[in-house]
Amino acid sequence: MSINLRTVYAFAREMYPKVSKETIQYGTAGFRGKAELLDSVMFRMGVLATLRSRFREGSVIGVMITASHNPEPDNGVKLIDPKGEMLESSWEKIATDLVNVSDQELEQHVANIIKDNQIDITSSSYVYVGMDNRYHSPRLLKAVADGVIALKGNVREFGIVTTPMMHFFVVAANTKEAYGKPTEEGYYDKLISAFEKLRNGQLENGNYRNRLIFDGANGVGARKMLQFNKRMNKSLDVTVINQGVGPGKINEECGADHVKVQQKPPVGMPIVEPYTRCVSVDGDADRVVYFFTDETGQFRLLDGDRIATLVAGYLMDLIQSCQLDLRLGLVQTAYANGASTDYIVNELKVPVSCVPTGVKHLHHKALEYDIGIYFEANGHGTIVFSDSSKAAISEAAKTNPKAQTLLLVIDLINETVGDAISDMLLVETILNHKGWDVKDWISSYADLPNQQLKIQVKDRNVIQTTDAERVCVKPEGLQDEINQVVANYKRGRAFVRPSGTEDVVRVYAEASTREDTLQLAYEVGRLVQKLAGGVGPELVNPSNNAHL
Repeated sequence: MSINLRTVYAFAREMYPKVSKETIQYGTAGFRGKAELLDSVMFRMGVLATLRSRFREGSVIGVMITASHNPEPDNGVKLIDPKGEMLESSWEKIATDLVNVSDQELEQHVANIIKDNQIDITSSSYVYVGMDNRYHSPRLLKAVADGVIALKGNVREFGIVTTPMMHFFVVAANTKEAYGKPTEEGYYDKLISAFEKLRNGQLENGNYRNRLIFDGANGVGARKMLQFNKRMNKSLDVTVINQGVGPGKINEECGADHVKVQQKPPVGMPIVEPYTRCVSVDGDADRVVYFFTDETGQFRLLDGDRIATLVAGYLMDLIQSCQLDLRLGLVQTAYANGASTDYIVNELKVPVSCVPTGVKHLHHKALEYDIGIYFEANGHGTIVFSDSSKAAISEAAKTNPKAQTLLLVIDLINETVGDAISDMLLVETILNHKGWDVKDWISSYADLPNQQLKIQVKDRNVIQTTDAERVCVKPEGLQDEINQVVANYKRGRAFVRPSGTEDVVRVYAEASTREDTLQLAYEVGRLVQKLAGGVGPELVNPSNNAHL
C-alpha cells in the first residue's frame, strides 16, 4: 500500500485549514474549544488515530467527538486506546504538537511522527468514530473520517453515541467480542441482560420503589435511555426529561454538572412526591448523580462519593459471602468529602487511596487492586476487576450463588470508563437488593459542609503541590499558613491547587458547620491572594454577612 503524505497536506490546506493561532493542549478530556475553531483539529486527530492504530499493530483506536458537560457552542475530541483507556501520556504531547503546527509544516511533521515511532505506514489501521448530538458534531465527524482516509486507514462511523459506548465498542472489537459485540445492540443486550437477571422479576423490595426520573441533559444520554426503555419492558420504570427535543440546549440548566454545582433540580422537572429518586447525567453520559427533594422541599444531592460508598459496601458484602480472598479498594481525589472517606475506612473497612484530580490517575490506581472502585464527586467513575479476580469469581460461581451474582454485576459494569447509564443500573440493583429508598441511602453518613473558591492569580504555576494535591510545596510558607488556619476549625480540612486551564488557584475547604466552612475557605483564599500573587478583587470576609 502506497501513501503519499502530500495528500495529507492537500486535504489540510484545501478543506481543513488551520484558522486559529492559539495554542491548544491535549488533556484528560482531549481537546476542547469553540466548535468553529476545531475543523483542523479534528482532521489531524483522524490522521493521528490512524497512525496510533498502526503503531499498536492494527488494534482499533476510538475517536469520540464531544465536549461532555460544556455548553452547546463548544465541542471536543479525544482518542481511545485499545483497552478502552485514555490516550497514552506520551502520545498526548504528540497530539498537542500535531494540532499546533502550521499547514505548511504538517506534511513534514507527520513524516517525523512516522519515523520517530517506527510506524509501518503500509500496515492496516482501524478507527472507530462516534459523536454526541451537538448540531456541529456531524461536520466535525466528517473531518475526522477524512483524516483517517487521507492515510488510507479504515474508518467505521457509529453516529450519535455516548462516550462510554465508544469505549465499549473499542474494547469489544479488540477482544474479538469477548467483552461484548461492538455494536449499539451489543451494548444494550449486555447491560440489560445482566440487569434483568439481577432483578430476577423483583421490581420492588422494602422501601425501594420501581420509579425513576432521568434528566438526560438534552444530550445523547437521553436518546440512549429512551432506547433502553424500549428494550427493558418496565423492569425499570424511567421517565426521561430533557430529551434534547424542542428549545432545550445541551447542558443548559440541566445535567449532572448543573445539578451538582448549582445544588438544585434541572429545568423540566415534573411535580413529584417527596423522596422520589431522580438522576442526572451529563451531555455525553459519562457522569451521573442522584438527587431528591424532601417533604420540606429541600434539595438533597447524592453525588459520586455517595455512589462509591454504596457500591463499596455492596461489593464487600458479596466478596465476604463468597469467601473470596480478594483485595478491594476505593480510589478518591482530595475533593472527596471527608465524611465519605471516614465512613469507608471506619465503617466499611475498605482501604482508600487518594490520587491527583483526573480520571486517568483514578483509573490507573484502581488497577492496583483485585477490585478497584473509583468515583469523582462529580459522578464520573466505575469499577475495574483484575483478570485473576474474575477467574477466582468464575471458579466460585460453579457452586456459590453469590459468586454467580457477582459475575452478573461484572457484566453490568462498563469497566472501560465511567458510564452514567451502567452506573445508574448498578445503583438501582443495589438499592433494590437492600430495600432502600433515598432516605435510607443518604442517612448512612452526614456530609461535611464544603466550599470551593477560584482565586485569580498572575501565574498559576507558582503553586506546586504534592501528596495527591493535598499539600502545597510552593510558594514556601503557604502550606504552613494553611495548616495554622485549619487547626482552628473542628474537622477542618483545606487544600489549594492550580487550575489546569486558566490562571486561577482552586481552594477547597470543609469543616463541621457551614459557617466555619465559609470562614475557612475565606481565610485560605486570602492566604493565596497574599502569598501567590493574587490579582483579582480582595475576598470579602463572610463574617461580615457578605457573599464570598
